[in-house]
Amino acid sequence: MKTFSNFKFHMYTEIVFGKDTEAQTAALIRKYGGSKVLLVYGSGSIKKSGLYDRVTATLKEGGIPFAELGGVKSNPTRSLVEEGIRIAEAEGVDFFLGVGGGSTIDTAKAIALAVANGGEYWPFYYDTEPAQMAPVGTINTIAAAGSETSGSTVLVDDIETGFKRGLTWDVCRPMFAIMNPELTYSVPAFQTGAGASDIFAHTYMRYFNGFASYLGDQYCVATLRTVVKYAALAIAKPADYEARAELMLSAAFAHNDLTGIGRGSGPKGGEHPLEHQLSGYYDTAHGAGLAVIMPAYIRYMAAHGTAEQVARAAQFGVDVFDVEPDMRDVRGTALAAAAALTAWLRSIGMPTTLKELGVPKDELDAAIERIVRDTGGLIRGFMELDAAAIAEIYHSAAE
Repeated sequence: MKTFSNFKFHMYTEIVFGKDTEAQTAALIRKYGGSKVLLVYGSGSIKKSGLYDRVTATLKEGGIPFAELGGVKSNPTRSLVEEGIRIAEAEGVDFFLGVGGGSTIDTAKAIALAVANGGEYWPFYYDTEPAQMAPVGTINTIAAAGSETSGSTVLVDDIETGFKRGLTWDVCRPMFAIMNPELTYSVPAFQTGAGASDIFAHTYMRYFNGFASYLGDQYCVATLRTVVKYAALAIAKPADYEARAELMLSAAFAHNDLTGIGRGSGPKGGEHPLEHQLSGYYDTAHGAGLAVIMPAYIRYMAAHGTAEQVARAAQFGVDVFDVEPDMRDVRGTALAAAAALTAWLRSIGMPTTLKELGVPKDELDAAIERIVRDTGGLIRGFMELDAAAIAEIYHSAAE
């Protein structure tokens, strides 16, 4: 593998971490120039938990008026973004606060892009780079997507194509991220596992990159091993502050590009384009879809990768799961890595086959056709995957 690509590292999100930090919401909004806020949240769990009351109380005490957009789904949609744009424009909003999971934050980012760019936001999910985004702050209530510190956002296009698309631009990083691990205590076991799988995938995709750096590898391995250790603890004891804190920090730093140091901005991973059609079309949890795809991708790598790619898959198993290395059978070690990853994912309650995920066997060919159409028949990641490769990975993951 090549070493040390040229790279940029741009992470200006202010992290405010710890117990009761949501009490600082109004002060942080004022700090970053907000005078009227659009509060974006999901199905209402923040109201049941009391978080909504605490956040709105600090806004009122701080003299910050706000409008609201609720109803964000686990796979956020363009149609709700359009509604949010209408509210923001009518209310004269100049700051956006996403309270909830990654889908809520992603929705807030999309609306903020539109407000800052004359109503435009969808071209930025293709190849057009935005010059600016209106300021966004976050209070995340699940350790998962890492959107609270990343420049990324993902939407399901429920208006035109039905496809799920993402973007990554530096201007899309939030101004601040309030991170209180106690807010994740009520996350159910399945969602905790799906979140852990999502964190793992964001690090996995940077580990599997055409460029290597020793420091970057150490960041990746430490993050992956942290997730492996603490996901099970958080599921077994939901109010374990240490476990929740470790997962919350891992989520933020898995996707803010620290684990990509020395690797540049070129193709990496490949698991996300393979998965997006699952969560976009079947409305499954993104992390659960990734749990199905990641081991299948490593099995494909072991069977068809170059010597260098197979060695990387084997090293992944050694680094993360303490797989016993066998230099006489590197492919066997790579397959052992896939098996170890599968076993861990199952241990935290994740599906590892498309059947378990709820994709009917008679819809497999249609699912493959959609992913091939959405990607143009070529995924440029750690390996270049053509239509035949995509089909083989999906069939490998079927059951």
